[in-house]
Amino acid sequence: SKAKAGDFTWSSLSGRSVRLTPVAIQSLSELERARLQEVAYTRLHQDYDLGCQITMPKDGQKRKKSLRRKLDSLAKEKSKDKECIPQAFSIPLSQVIANDRTHRQRQDGYRQDPPQREEHKDSSDLVSSILQFATKRPSNKELSSSNSSLSSTSETANESTSPNTPEAAPRTRRRGGMSVDSITDLDDNQSRLLEALQLSLPAETPSKKEKHRDKRLSLNPIYRQVPRVVDSCCQHIEKYGLQTVGIFRVGSSKKRVRQLREEFDRGVDVQLDEEHSVHDVAALLKEFLRDMPDPLLTKELYTAFINTTLLDPDEQQNVAQLLVYLLPACNSDTLHRLLEFLSTVADHAHDRQDKHGQEITGNKMTSLNLATIFGPNLLHKQKSSDKEFSVQSSARAEESTAVIAVLQRMIASYQTLFMVPPDLQNEVLMSLLETDPDVVDYLLRRKASQ
Repeated sequence: SKAKAGDFTWSSLSGRSVRLTPVAIQSLSELERARLQEVAYTRLHQDYDLGCQITMPKDGQKRKKSLRRKLDSLAKEKSKDKECIPQAFSIPLSQVIANDRTHRQRQDGYRQDPPQREEHKDSSDLVSSILQFATKRPSNKELSSSNSSLSSTSETANESTSPNTPEAAPRTRRRGGMSVDSITDLDDNQSRLLEALQLSLPAETPSKKEKHRDKRLSLNPIYRQVPRVVDSCCQHIEKYGLQTVGIFRVGSSKKRVRQLREEFDRGVDVQLDEEHSVHDVAALLKEFLRDMPDPLLTKELYTAFINTTLLDPDEQQNVAQLLVYLLPACNSDTLHRLLEFLSTVADHAHDRQDKHGQEITGNKMTSLNLATIFGPNLLHKQKSSDKEFSVQSSARAEESTAVIAVLQRMIASYQTLFMVPPDLQNEVLMSLLETDPDVVDYLLRRKASQ
C-alpha cells in the first residue's frame, strides 16, 4: 500500500484508491484505535506543551487485575449469595461492560432454542471449539493473513480475499489466531458468537516487547462499550424529561433511587418507562458517574485536561481531541454517549415555540449548568486512600472552574471531538505499514467498502 503526499490517498495491493476522510473513532478497528493512542500520545508530546506529564490511562492492567480478583472471589464464595456482588455501581467501568455483556448473552440464551443456547457455554470451551474449527481450514497458503485474533466481521468472503495478499504466518507463531477469510466463512450465528467472544475477552494492554505486534487485536470495529445503566438513563430522560425544568437540580426520592440502584446491581433487566420519575433517573445517572472507582476522564489525564484551558482557543479543541484518543475504548464510548445526551438536554434549555405557536418551557439546563453539575463527577483527582476525590475539598478554586470549562467545551463540540481527521488516520496506517503491511491492505479494503 502506498500513500500520496498531501491528500492522504492510499492504494491497495489490488490497485484500488482509497481517499481518507474524517471518520468517527467508533468506526475504527480495535487495532487502529490502539495504534491511534500511540500516535496521539506522540503528537501531544511533540507538538504541545501542557506543562505536565501525560500518562496513558492504565485500563488494561487494571482490568486484568480486577478480573482475576473477581474470579478468585467468586471461587471462594460459591456458597454465598452472588447478589451481594455489585454488577454496575462502584466497580471499574470495564467490569461493568463485561457484566452487561454476560447479562445480554444470558438474555439472548433465553430467547433461543436449546441447541443454539448450548453455544453460549463457558468461554474457554468456546475458544477451544473455535480454534479447532480454525485448524480444520485449508492450508496457510490458501488463506490471506490477518494478524487478527477473533474478529467480528460483516464483510463477504470475496471482499476479504485477495490473490495478492502475502501468505499467513505459521500458526505456531500466531497465538491461535484465525485468518480473516476463515472467519468470514462462518455462518451468521457463529459470526455473532465470535463478536460476543471478542468482547468478552478484550485484548490486554501489550507489553513493551509486544508493542508493535498487536496480534490479538481485532481488525474490525468492536461493539459500542456503554454501560446499560448509563444508556437506559439517557434514553429515559431523552424520551420523558427534556422539558422538565431543573432536571439534575431538583431533588429525588432516595428510596426509589436506591431501589433502582440495587436492581441494576443484581443484574435485573430494568425497564425504565413513564412510571419512573425523571428526577429519580437523573439522580441514578449522577450516582453511577460519581461512584466510579476511576473517573470517566481518568485521574491520569486530570492535569492535562485542566491545562488545556491555558492554551489558545484554536489549540484547545485539538489537544482535547488527542486526550480523548488516549482514553480506553469503554471510557471513550461512554463519554461520547454522555456528551451526546447532555448536548440534547442543553438544546432544550430555553423557552421556544412549537410549529403551532404554542410556547414550550425550557428545562433551564444550559451547557454551563450541566457542566457545573457533571464536571466534578467526570474529572477529578483521587487521594491515595482512593475514597475521596479532591476537586471541591483541597484543589484550588480555579481548578474547579477549569473542570467546568473543560466539560462545557466538550458538550458544545462533542460531534467533532470523536472524529479522527485524515492526517491522524494516515499516521496510524503508516505506523501499521512498518509492522503489518498485509493488515493495512485489509483495513484499506474495509474502508473502501464503507
